[in-house]
This record gives sequence, structure tokens and C-alpha cells, in this order.
Amino acid sequence: MILVTGATGNIGRALVKELHARGAGPLRGLTRDAARAAFPEGIDAVVGDLARPKSLKRALDGVRSVFLVSRPGSDADVLEAARQAGVEHVVLVSSITVQTHPHLGPAAENLAVEELLKASGMAWTILRPTQFASNSLMWAAVIRDHETVHAPFAETALPTIHPADIASVARVALTEPGHRGRTYALTGPQPVTARQQVEAIAAALGREVPFAEIGRRQAHAQMAAVFGAGAADAVLDVMGGDVNDELLAVRDTVSQVTGSPARPFRQWAAENVDAFR
Repeated sequence: MILVTGATGNIGRALVKELHARGAGPLRGLTRDAARAAFPEGIDAVVGDLARPKSLKRALDGVRSVFLVSRPGSDADVLEAARQAGVEHVVLVSSITVQTHPHLGPAAENLAVEELLKASGMAWTILRPTQFASNSLMWAAVIRDHETVHAPFAETALPTIHPADIASVARVALTEPGHRGRTYALTGPQPVTARQQVEAIAAALGREVPFAEIGRRQAHAQMAAVFGAGAADAVLDVMGGDVNDELLAVRDTVSQVTGSPARPFRQWAAENVDAFR
């Protein structure tokens, strides 16, 4: 039995769909609202909340492998609950910033979860993706209202990854041998700037989308209101304020693990264009 946490999220939903399509065996999706989960027929939708590890007992019953999206709650408690339930293998979504920006607070937090998993006694596979293509959904309301998208570091090109590629690597790690004890840095197939992302969304929509670059200070003021000042600084560093060769590198890990090329941003934009209409 495989348990997918975050099963209605950008990665989890794609992973549930792919595991089901490939006949991966008994499959369970963790959700806080089973009625709204809309999983494919035959998938066990189980109610639970990672922020309340005691609620996971039913979800973990009989599970041998877990796909874990960390940090909604106490990862130490979640991992201990999994260990006590007899889970053998955990595939963890971490972040590439663990290796590119280890001095940043969020990166240190991700590293701490990785170390907890490695010390748990369970087998592990760690995924370290770069910036998600789905982060551009933060522009959705502005684009729907035909307003101008404002973003900093307009010409900084990062190898943004399609969440479905993270799901594909996770599916392989969960179902095929040879991936336990491995750490995979994951990127998309080519660098793409914020301006190019907006252009790809505009192409998918079939209309122009105005774009304007803003400075770091203005962007920080907007982000700090949502994430807090420290987190906003960390995000802006990774978006372009403190990039390095390790962050900018395009990696072929997705194709090496899955046998299929990583999906470009324009494919994500075409698949998700309805969010911007």
C-alpha cells in the first residue's frame, strides 16, 4: 500500500493519477476533505491532517511506502507515526535550496527534515526540486482581470520544473528498485525568465498579457505582507537576488530517472490555462 500525502496538491494529484494509471497497486490519498478529493475510482481517500499526527492512524494502517510533502506540521511526529505503523520507505519532497542556498532559513528547515528522515530507520528517497512552474498561479487573478503582471528580476532565468515531473520521479522511486538512499536534484529542461513565463501564458490564452518589472524593495513589501519579512527575503534571493551556478544549472535527472524528458514551462501553461481565463 502506498500513501500519498498532499494528494490534492500540485504534485500529489499528479502522482495519484500516474500511480493509478500504471496500476501501482493499492493506493491511498490523504486529504482533509474526502468528499471533495475527486480521486479516480478505486483509490482510497482517507481523512487526515499532517498538522495533527494522531489523525494519521487510519491513513497509515497497512502502508509500506509514503510520499511525504513536509512541513504542514511536526515532521518529527509524522515520521515517528509512519515508523510505528510499519512504513518501510518514504519519498520526501525537499528543496534544491538545501544545496544551493544552505544559509537561508527555509533551506535549513528542509535539511532538518531530511536528516530526521535519514535517522528514522526507514528507507528514504529525497527529491530536491527547483522553482515550481505552478508558482506562476500567483499571477492568476491579475491576468484574469486583464491587469499588468508585476515581478522582480524579470530577466533571471531559472530551470523551472513542472510539478508533474516531480510526481513522475516520485512514482518511479516508490515503485521501482534502485532509488532508496538516493537524493535527486530536479529541474525543468531549460531556464525560463518571469517575462518568458508570462509570454507563455499569454500564448496559451491567445491574447496579450502586460508585464512590468519591479524592484526588490517593492516586491519585498508585497511578499512580506503574506509570508513575513524573513521568508520574503529568502524567496527573493532565490528568485534572482542571490543566484549562483548551482541554482541556475539545468539537470537531466527527470529524464535519467523516468526515461521521459522534462516538460517545458509552455506545456504547463497550456495545461493550466483555464486558471488564467
